[in-house]
Amino acid sequence: MAEISAKTLIPETFQGTRGDIAGQIGLVWELIKAPLIVPLLRLGVYICLTMSLMLFIERLYMGIVIILVKLFWKKPDKRYNWEPIQEDLENGNSNFPVVYKLSIGAACGLSWPSDRLVIQVLDDSTDPTVKDLVELECQRWASKGLNIRYQIRENRVGYKAGALKEGLKRSYVKHCEYVVIFDADFQPEPDFLRRSIPFLALNPEIALVQARWRFVNADECLMTRMQEMSLDYHFTVEQEVGSATHAFFGFNGTAGIWRIAAINEAGGWKDRTTVEDMDLAVRASLRGWKFLYLGDLHVKSELPSTFKAFRFQQHRWSCGPANLFRKMVMEIIRNKKVNVWKKIYVIYSFFFVRKIIAHWVTFTFYCVVLPLTILVPEVEVPIWGAVYIPSIITILNAVGTPRSIHLLFYWILFENVMSLHRTKATLIGLLEGGRANEWVVTEKLGDTQKNKNNPKASKRPRFRIGDRYGFFNIFSFMCIGKFNFVQIFVCPIFWGFSLPVLHISLHYHTTKSTYISEQLDIMTKSVKSEGIIGGVLLSLLQ
Repeated sequence: MAEISAKTLIPETFQGTRGDIAGQIGLVWELIKAPLIVPLLRLGVYICLTMSLMLFIERLYMGIVIILVKLFWKKPDKRYNWEPIQEDLENGNSNFPVVYKLSIGAACGLSWPSDRLVIQVLDDSTDPTVKDLVELECQRWASKGLNIRYQIRENRVGYKAGALKEGLKRSYVKHCEYVVIFDADFQPEPDFLRRSIPFLALNPEIALVQARWRFVNADECLMTRMQEMSLDYHFTVEQEVGSATHAFFGFNGTAGIWRIAAINEAGGWKDRTTVEDMDLAVRASLRGWKFLYLGDLHVKSELPSTFKAFRFQQHRWSCGPANLFRKMVMEIIRNKKVNVWKKIYVIYSFFFVRKIIAHWVTFTFYCVVLPLTILVPEVEVPIWGAVYIPSIITILNAVGTPRSIHLLFYWILFENVMSLHRTKATLIGLLEGGRANEWVVTEKLGDTQKNKNNPKASKRPRFRIGDRYGFFNIFSFMCIGKFNFVQIFVCPIFWGFSLPVLHISLHYHTTKSTYISEQLDIMTKSVKSEGIIGGVLLSLLQ
């Protein structure tokens, strides 16, 4: 009976190759491919093409709007009431070689009468030495006549949201109308308040004025250049479009001025997610408050220059919005103070497409589905979905940083590398997994340009591969051609070392299985003989 069952279920060709493991695997693949793999992969292609179209329409819409804004929209000082402040304001400006000194010095150098300015330093650090240094710096500025207060907490409950909430409870803050927030590595120019406060003072409907970040260490390494490209698009397009069309965008957590009355009306700072800034912005917007983005008001800041710090930052920035979407979507739908179009914009455009779909489609389509179609030729991907739409999206994303257009190829690889990490983070946020509320402070090394005169401060920390790349966050990139042109696919393979780039020119073979095996052989030989962990394989088809 057992013999009959085996012959019935397993083909003779399969039984005849039991000694050949590779042959058995190949036959199993052929058995399951048609009834299982092909339908699932075809479904995956349809879903990914739908997500690609959603992202493409969103990018195209923002591209059209930003062109109209630049050509026809009035400048913020023409759309809203604005008058220059004529008073004789005190001025000051100092630079220091340590991050906290840079930030405190820049804040104390703001052009504003000292009797109408309270500088509050919220220190949540756990290092006693750092606490002592920061307190001494505050005391030094206080001795010059500035109203600067140093505040610490007994615990770090709520992290940044908890610190901000605690800061607004102080008695000396009660008479203040506005609060401007700077993270420890941000350095505002002396005229920051004079250029931004009039919008709040003369337009009672505005709750937030957001400035643009400028990066002092963008040229430090290739990774910081990649970050600059992504963030410049965010500020140049996404924030500008939101401000011009719906007077809504996500508060960036720093380099912005809030009307304290709007914060209180929205319910104050909440620590239910790791994006307390976006949480407050959405709640304030649902109560009818307007936001204004000033693209020509720049504040110097610093990008994380180690992969470890960048990875933690991206987890927070990807997980937090997804978790906030889960918690607020019904509140947005039930809200009666904003119109339907704004609800659609916030739910679909702001949250669903930009914060969730953008990460998912990058990983699932370009890193999983497209490479798998090489192994399953029965599943076809239309050229518009595999080439045209991704190319247009990539070009639109590059408009924010024209000086880095020649780095576009590396930016594509960089974004695909990070797509798995961001996709995982969005899933954790949506499902409210164990790391949904994980908060790791983004480590900054200080402005190296200002550290040249201080050898001890400018000395870079000892380099470790784990800090820059992480053990399971390095990918090799493999491009396998399927059409009659050069086409790039990114396929994730985990390695634990640095990522040299290897360019190999291959020729097309009519037998697909032979073609793939030869590419894998080349990759294996490269790893064994030359120590190359990953590479880019460009397939030039005849």
